[in-house]
Formats: sequence, structure tokens, C-alpha cells
Amino acid sequence: MKKKHILFIIIVFLLAGHACKKNSQFNPDSNLKLEFSADTVLFDTVFTSLGSATHELMIYNRHGDDLKISSIRLVGGESSPFRLNVDGESNTEIYDKIIPAKDSLFSFLRVTINPNDLNTPFVVEDELEFVTNGNTQTIKLLAWGQNANYIVADKVVYIGDVPYPYHIVADSLQTTVWTKERPYVVYGYALINSYGTLKIEEGTRVYCHQGGGILSWSDGQLIIEGTAEEPVIVQGDRLEPYYQNTPGQWEQILMMDGRAGADHRISHAIIRNGTIGLNCQPTLKPTGSDLLIDNTIIENQSGYGLFSILYRVEAKNFVIANCGFANFWALGGDYRFVHGTIANYWNANEHNNNENAITVANCATDGSTHETAYCPFRLLMDNCIIYGKQKDEFKTTFGPGADSIYVFDHCLIKSEKYNSSMEGFNHCLFNLDPFFVDQMKPDCHIDSIASPVIGTGNPLFGNEVPFDLDGVSRVGAPDIGAFQFVW
Repeated sequence: MKKKHILFIIIVFLLAGHACKKNSQFNPDSNLKLEFSADTVLFDTVFTSLGSATHELMIYNRHGDDLKISSIRLVGGESSPFRLNVDGESNTEIYDKIIPAKDSLFSFLRVTINPNDLNTPFVVEDELEFVTNGNTQTIKLLAWGQNANYIVADKVVYIGDVPYPYHIVADSLQTTVWTKERPYVVYGYALINSYGTLKIEEGTRVYCHQGGGILSWSDGQLIIEGTAEEPVIVQGDRLEPYYQNTPGQWEQILMMDGRAGADHRISHAIIRNGTIGLNCQPTLKPTGSDLLIDNTIIENQSGYGLFSILYRVEAKNFVIANCGFANFWALGGDYRFVHGTIANYWNANEHNNNENAITVANCATDGSTHETAYCPFRLLMDNCIIYGKQKDEFKTTFGPGADSIYVFDHCLIKSEKYNSSMEGFNHCLFNLDPFFVDQMKPDCHIDSIASPVIGTGNPLFGNEVPFDLDGVSRVGAPDIGAFQFVW
């Protein structure tokens, strides 16, 4: 009886303890969010062979109640190069993970990439998605996909209200040279600091990630020195065939006010598939430098090809083609273009061609005060084609508050507003099809002997730029535009 009495007492105590134990309660409030050790997991190893890397991500419950994470998944699923392990469980999707109050979970992320696979994007991305009480949170996953020089933003500067994440590639009084041995992948902005210079040599490939580009800060200098045989290429970092002609993949090359004697120079470059090809504006003070462009193609920008505010630009032997708004947009400034082709047959899905091949103004009105500021403007265009699918591919907004001069000499222009008898249009042709090889691609070579631009340029300007964009001689009987017709 004594043993039975003792056993009975033990059972009673056990049952009492179980009854007193607090049942686990999961707070269903969707406002209760998880916290993480990082908002982006960056695998910054530059792989030299087929390999993998692993990073840790901590998941925190800072609240006083237990939480149930309904699902944790890699958005890319089985096709993702990343793999997930949470609290010892491995899969691309993991369900019903409990994280106690004021506690945490360990997770590990692994990526495997062949850096020598040229079909792999330079920046490999995915997202890790967490759903808790119906609330969704994501963590970015980034890894380098090929052998390259990676420029990764580590600071942020604001121009007005716009943040620019950046990494300094040429500091003050420093000259940095990029060469063709390995491509450069820019994540954020590659920034040229005041009194710094970035030189990009022939054959160099620069791949900019979404939202990034090159930024020459006040008094910085950008020099691109390609050749006809080895142009410098600046484009987005997605290499899959789908992205070959996709605009808006990266942001811009932004040049602020330069210093006297340190002109920006861009020679033999191809700048494609961004938002703004070249953005020139003196943000802090009037610019002391010019932008000099030759033998360069700017194409397939979702916004503008060449965007300029109060800058001085000289461009020779160039093409600006197929941009979502205007190919060339300017507020004030001083411009001279020789043997250029500015053609806009924009056909991407984001929006229609809302502006023109060329849109220029000498005045701007403040949206809040309605005050109008006037800026002197001068544009000289010699032996150039200005064409596209709009009825008028040259648009002006001029007020009387500043001098405004434009002169087109021996140009082909698409316009119903202007004609050859009007002042400012010397020996110009209007509304005649130039017969481009492929206006949509775009390919602005001339492919028909019926083209009106053949042999109708001014020889004086042809002698100034004796070879076309392909290196073909135009001396004697120059064609209008960037390319000579080859018989």
C-alpha cells in the first residue's frame, strides 16, 4: 500500500505540473514582423573555378509571443542557384517554423556558380521570402556570376532628394585606368570624385546593374578612349538573349559640372539599354568643361539619349537612336553637332514616343512658384539626319527672355512645322526617307541608292570629319549623317 501511495502522489504531481504548464500561443497579429541580421545577403567572392560559398542569416523574433513562420522559400524555386537551410532543414521551401518569443533561428544560404559560363549573368539574384501571419518579408540574395572587376556601392550621396549609392573609383587628384582584361560590373554608381579622373581604355566592357551607372562628381573628369576596332561598351549586366535589346536595364552616365581644362571626352563608345545614355548638368556651379563626343553610338535608352542642362557639347560622327522620350533633350547650353544621325523609331512597351528626336528649350517654369527661368541656347547642326516616326522630330520651347540660336546646314529633317525657306535652315532637305538598313534594330547605315542623303552633304564639314563611323572616307562627296553609303 505504501508503494502504491507514493506512485499515486508522483502521478498527481506530474499531472498538476502539466496542467500548470503554459500552452504555446502564436500571436496572429500581421503587424508583428521578423527582423534579420541583414536585408541583403551578398556573396562577394570572385570565383575562379566552379565553386560555392555559404553565408549565415539570423532570423529574430523580438516580440513577447511565439511566432509561427508559415513559409520560407526561395522565390526562384528549383531553378535558383541558391540553396536554403533553416534550423537544420534543407529545401527550397520550408513550412511552419516556430520561433519562440525573444529568440532566433539560424539559416544558411549557399550558392553554386560556374564563373566561366558566359551565359550566366554577371550579377545573380534571387529573393528569400518569409510569410508570418500573412505578412510577407523578403531578403535580397546577390552573387557574382562571372569573373570580373566588381564595383560595389558602399556609400550614399544625395543630389537634391535623389539618393545615389556609390563607390569611389577615382579619388581626388587620382587617375584610375580601366582596361580590357576583365569586364567591370558596376553595382550602384562608380563615382569619380572632385579632381579625380577615370580613363576607360579601348576594348573595355562596362556592365551596369539596375539603378546604377557612372557618376562624375563636381570637378571630376571622365575619359572614354575606345578605337574603331575595339570600342568601349557600356550596357546592362544581363546577358541573356531576352535582354539584348531591352531598354532601362541601368540608369545613366551622369556628368556634373567639370573643371576648366578637364573636358569630358567620349570616343569610340557604344552606350546602350539604359535610362539616360549621357546626362550632363552642372548641379553645383556653372561647368568649366565641355563634353566632347566622337565616333559614338547611344541607343535604346528608355528615357533620353543625350540629356543636357546648360552644358557645352560638341559631337562628331555619332548616332543617337531609339529613345523613349527624346534622343537629344536640352535646356539652354551650347551645342555643335557634325555628321550625326539622330533617329527615333521607339517601339518598346513602356510608353510611346512622347517627345521628338530633338527637344530643346531656353526656359523652364517652376512647378510650385510658376516662375520662369531663361537660359541662353545655341545649336549648330551640320550634315546631320534628324528623323523618326513623329510628324515633327524637332521641337522647341523658346521664350523672349534669353538669346536662342539654331542653324541647320545641309541636314535632312522630318518636320511639318519647318521648311527650307525658313531662317536657320540652310540647304536642308525635309521629309524624305533616308532609307536606313533597319530603323527598329536600329541600324542607321544607308542601304539604297535612292537615299536623298547620298552626296548631298557640305564638303567643308566632310573635310572636318574625313572618315565616317565605320572608317570609310567621305572626303569630296560626303553623305549626310554618320555613315557613308558604300556602293
